[in-house]
Amino acid sequence: MATIQDVAKKAGLSRTTVSRVINEHPYVTEEKKRLVTQAMQELNYVPNSSARRLRRQQTETIAVYVPRITNPFFSHLVEVMEKEAAKKGYQLILCQTRYKKEQERNFLELLKTKQVDGLILTSIENDWSEFEPYLSFGPIVVCNEYSDSAQVPSVYLNQIEGSYLGTKHLIDQGYTKIGYCTGNHKSSRVSKDRKIGFLQALDDAGIMMKEEWFFYNAYSVQDGFAAFKKLSELDDKPQAVFTGSDEVAAGIAKAAFDAGWRVPDDLAIIGFDNQPLAALMDLTTVEQPIDTIAKQAMNLMVEAIQAKKPLSRKEVILPFQLIQRSST
Repeated sequence: MATIQDVAKKAGLSRTTVSRVINEHPYVTEEKKRLVTQAMQELNYVPNSSARRLRRQQTETIAVYVPRITNPFFSHLVEVMEKEAAKKGYQLILCQTRYKKEQERNFLELLKTKQVDGLILTSIENDWSEFEPYLSFGPIVVCNEYSDSAQVPSVYLNQIEGSYLGTKHLIDQGYTKIGYCTGNHKSSRVSKDRKIGFLQALDDAGIMMKEEWFFYNAYSVQDGFAAFKKLSELDDKPQAVFTGSDEVAAGIAKAAFDAGWRVPDDLAIIGFDNQPLAALMDLTTVEQPIDTIAKQAMNLMVEAIQAKKPLSRKEVILPFQLIQRSST
């Protein structure tokens, strides 16, 4: 196996010059770069990338927090991030938190121990004060989720506006008895704001909401099945339901169909995100521009890594779009 000394001998240059070329050091002539590259090719010499990263004090790796990788929204988000990162010479580590605070805190050690150059948070379960001390070890970018306390770059959508848009659509379609199905409504800022927007739309229209029409801790298709079961057993049933994800909306729609209900005649359903599943099942949904969210977040992260200076608050707020289909 060829060594760096062999490359130096073949190129007729010093070992130090070869090392400078490999590590992309400035002030090396193009001719010397050519000689080293040619020698490396002829000897099939491959530089030790781990050693190079160690010398540069960079891992060229970015950690991305996701709560559930099986959720199509997050898997799509990560796929776009990975492609964008690869263009810039970075790779990703996926950290699945499962909405657990302790798991979220444990992954912060990756930044502290220099195993990654930065963290992108797509969900936040802990108070921002848990993350703050780790900013001294590397940049953190918030994506999808958001916090008023986070003095870091953030890419998100105003979830109050998103849920208001979807709920107003149901009201405009003539529905006055509207259920609400969501995930973590206690710690997630996204869920809290969506509930605010939902209730604001009802209040603006003078519509009352019953406590029994709230369905919490729904994340998956299976949770949608469970939500429909509860809904169908109520004496006073809602005519429509706003959901926090297309997965849940699909589960409710399938359960309704299996029970002989007609959508939207017996129950109108609106999802969130505009995942491929929504188009497949012809669900009305509130679209989030996932590709744009992912690309913007990755660009902000790479900028922060390369700038090597303290982060400041920078907000990129993107728009929603209502996609109307047959379920409403």
